[in-house]
Formats: sequence, C-alpha cells, structure tokens
Amino acid sequence: MTSPQPPAQSARSSRRLDAGAGHGLQKGQQTKQAIVDAALALAAEIGLEGLSIGALAEVTKMSKSGVFAHFGSREELQISVIRAHFDSFYTHVFEPSMQADRGLPRVRALFANWMKRVDAEIQSGCIFISGAVEFDDRPGSVRDALANSVNIWLAAVDRAVEQAREVGHLKPDTEAHQMAFEIHGLILALHFEARFLGLPGAVDRAIIGFENIIKRYGTTAARALPRTPTSNRNLKEK
Repeated sequence: MTSPQPPAQSARSSRRLDAGAGHGLQKGQQTKQAIVDAALALAAEIGLEGLSIGALAEVTKMSKSGVFAHFGSREELQISVIRAHFDSFYTHVFEPSMQADRGLPRVRALFANWMKRVDAEIQSGCIFISGAVEFDDRPGSVRDALANSVNIWLAAVDRAVEQAREVGHLKPDTEAHQMAFEIHGLILALHFEARFLGLPGAVDRAIIGFENIIKRYGTTAARALPRTPTSNRNLKEK
C-alpha cells in the first residue's frame, strides 16, 4: 500500500493540479474566442448560412474535429457568432450612448454611434441584416437568436424615444415605436444604397433624414438643445 503524502505536500499538489486545470481552461477559452473572432470576420463576408465547421477550420488552420470540439454543431457556432456580434454592438453603440443625458441627447447619441458602426459595416457587411435575409423564413434557434438580438436593440431605441417624449423634447403625441421604426429605416436604406448599390451621398441622406425626423417630432424645447455632431463625421462610403 502506498503511504499517504503529508498534508502540506497534498495541498501543494492540489494547488498545482488546480493551476494546471485553470490554465487549460483559460487556454481553451482563448482558443474558442479566437475561433469566434475568425467566424465573425468570415460571416461578414459570406453570411451566417455560409459559415461551417469546415470553412472555419480552413481559415483558422485547425482540424475540423478541433473546431467541432469547441462548438459541437454548426448551429451552435452560428449562435456564438450572433452573440459575439451583439456584444460588440452593445459595447460600441449602446453603452457609450447611455453617457448622454436622457431625452433627445441620448436619441442623438444612439443614432451617432449607430452611424459610426455603419461606417465599418458598409465595408464588411452587417450580420443582423444579412442574417435576417437568410433566416427570415427559417424557424429555429439561429433565427431566434438573431431576432432576439435585434429586438433587444430596437427596444432600447424605443425606450430612448419614450424618455425623450417624457422629458418634453418630443411632442406628447409622439408614438415611440413609429419614430424608432423610421430611424431604423434610415439605417437599412443606408446599407442598401451604400453597400449594395454603391450610390454616393447615402450617408448624407441618412443624416438629413434623421434631422427631418427630429424636426417633425421635436418640440420647441428640443431646438434649444445642443446637437450631437452627427454631421461632423468622417464616414467612408463604399
């Protein structure tokens, strides 16, 4: 029978095992994140539907089994990409907008940050938009993940508009969802004209359209507010 180790030695061994397991877990998470980052870039080019374990293995120079071990299925990979895209959108568009004052300043900040996001998407594409085309009539968990992400964002825009009405920056009869719908429509039109059709001036038309929406729904008090420098942008069109 093997003699038991002294308690101190057992504790040290346990710590080494825990440290080794923790290092392995951290490395695994880093590898998975690297795969998701590569998948995000690939999905922007070929869409979520074109994303596969095989295509990603080729891009990352990993084996198919290595990629599969981190996700288990193509569907899980697609959902991970959607979540990562939403997290990035939340970080770069929503979070900084919340630093603006409630009311029209926050609505303007949301649109300004959204436009900055579009700057990159005109060049690379938007997973939310391309995914909506690919999965609009295909029920399932991928479509649900896409729809849930978009609904969360649009609900935030709705709420910002509602708050602007509550603080008196928008007319009392302003229907929040209608105004948010019109703002969202500008972004969709911008993607279509700038990315798909390659028409010049689409960015300026989107900004003018936003200002027209503000004029139509805004109150006298809103006109006295300082403007977020939406028009002082350096957005690049395709």
